[in-house]
Amino acid sequence: MEAQVKPPERPLLDDCVHCGFCLPVCPTYVSWGEEMDSPRGRIDLMRGLAEGKIAWSDAVAAHFDRCLGCMACMPACPSGVKYDVLIERTRADLEKHVTRGREDRRRREMIFRVFPHPGRLRAVAALLWLYSRTGVQALARKSRLLPKKLAKMEALLPEISFDQVRARLPERVPARGPKRAKVAILAGCVQRVFFPGVNEATLRVLSAEGCEVLVPRGQGCCGALSIHAGREEEALDFARETIALFEREPVDAILVNAAGCGSNMKDYVRLFADDPKWADRARAFSSKVRDINEFLAALPPVATRHPIRARVAYHDSCHLAHAQRIREQPRKLLSGIPGLELVEIPDGDQCCGSAGIYNLVQPESSEEIGTRKVDNVLSVKPDFLASANPGCTLQIQKLLRQRGMTLRAAHPIEILDASLSARPLPE
Repeated sequence: MEAQVKPPERPLLDDCVHCGFCLPVCPTYVSWGEEMDSPRGRIDLMRGLAEGKIAWSDAVAAHFDRCLGCMACMPACPSGVKYDVLIERTRADLEKHVTRGREDRRRREMIFRVFPHPGRLRAVAALLWLYSRTGVQALARKSRLLPKKLAKMEALLPEISFDQVRARLPERVPARGPKRAKVAILAGCVQRVFFPGVNEATLRVLSAEGCEVLVPRGQGCCGALSIHAGREEEALDFARETIALFEREPVDAILVNAAGCGSNMKDYVRLFADDPKWADRARAFSSKVRDINEFLAALPPVATRHPIRARVAYHDSCHLAHAQRIREQPRKLLSGIPGLELVEIPDGDQCCGSAGIYNLVQPESSEEIGTRKVDNVLSVKPDFLASANPGCTLQIQKLLRQRGMTLRAAHPIEILDASLSARPLPE
């Protein structure tokens, strides 16, 4: 029996009592004030589809496509509506019933042929390095010859070095001092290729804190991008491969330093609940998954923290704060660094507009939402931005570049690594 994502069930839909607490926290409702672009309104559409009162159409699909899946509505909901399950199942249903336009279809196929495949993504990164080094990138941006939507995708590209393209991780890193735990880490897709320094810092910090670290060879995608975009069969295939790979050697924990990946991997237990072949394996796997901030905050520190004199604004990633309910742990790690001043971003719960592939397929909405986030970040005048998800970092840096501004950004684990190593913050 194959695991399948089911269409939304009536009891889940009926949990919504239309109280409206979700409205002020929903980024698309804040942008447009449209009921059908709020969680409550989208649940109404889901109910209409389930009851046969409305049919699938491009207009109906657009309201679900415009949802970021940021899950800000969930902690705000007094009725405990499982909006994450509802939007995931609805998007899977959408992909079965709606034929997308050619341009949208081609863009999505391009994304999913590249991003969930680290080898292909690395090859693309090598081409992008040449693109930037030869001056073609500067010419393309200056001339504005790229089509509008392609230009918005291109603007997300970070500066790429050849060292990034060729970066590789060791299979095993020993613990420094007495071994306190044996852990494995997910290297990620975008994280591995565009932010290799995050993985390298993760290995150093864990080793310094007495952890033996495994980096299983042959890792692919965990399925997060696919499941959030309604590509259920593809997502479940990626999940099975991930479970099988990490089962090979027993560990105390499976650690993740990309929030969207961690949220998805913790959810394997639900995705495979009705599959007798995989249910137990998924449950055992998910029970060990921990975000790196979550794991380290619960591990009494042994490595010396050296001072960092900086004013750091912490950005809450949606899939860390809303989906995993991990808020205090990264703040605890950063606050434990002597000299570091941690500042809160106004309306910090609002999404930055990255949201998986959202900024690639809904660029206009993404920029409107992201502009509010950047305004709020800049309002606290930080020296540095801490962000625990690669997509968030790319999004915020893009919007800053559009203003001709720079603000150094790093994962909290990179900032902690700088403190443990007594090195300057990453550039």
